Amino acid sequence: MAVYSELSDQELVLRLRTVDDGTAFEEVFFRYQPLLLNFVYKKLNDRDQAKDVLQDIFIQLWNNRTRLEITTLSSYLYTAALNKIRDGYKHQVIHEEHISKLQQMMMDERGGTDHLIREKDIIRLIDMEIAALPEKMRQVFLLRKKAFLSNREIAERLGISEQTVETHMKRALKILKHRLGPAIFLLAVLN
Repeated sequence: MAVYSELSDQELVLRLRTVDDGTAFEEVFFRYQPLLLNFVYKKLNDRDQAKDVLQDIFIQLWNNRTRLEITTLSSYLYTAALNKIRDGYKHQVIHEEHISKLQQMMMDERGGTDHLIREKDIIRLIDMEIAALPEKMRQVFLLRKKAFLSNREIAERLGISEQTVETHMKRALKILKHRLGPAIFLLAVLN
């Protein structure tokens, strides 16, 4: 029976690959675990994360033991450690990007909701001011702006002259402009 502590790295890898030797794996673990833990800890500055990285490396080594094509075990293990650290950073960056995008979407959604609320308030204000117009003036305005009827069609429908329709329309626009202000008035007229 071989004394595993006296075996070279290449011999340990050969025993792992061909004989499926758990004791050779233990020797690799005890030989490299303290060195790798120190190496990874210096990179991450977090002992628990460093232990997790090492666990992943040694699990990967054990799971791939029959397919190992390693020339230098130490290089393989340190490279595996660096790759795990890089993967962790990439994962963290992606995670932070997702969180940032989610926060932005939530802000946009709130802004969109605020915008919709303001829009509804403005529409309600316009409707209230239109409803406050005198009866005939309101009818003329609504038929013109909502039903898109011409002065002639409105006059025929309401039984008044085209000149009266035009006068009602001018007065309605003047009143709404005064009550709503120029910006909201444009919305009322354009919508």
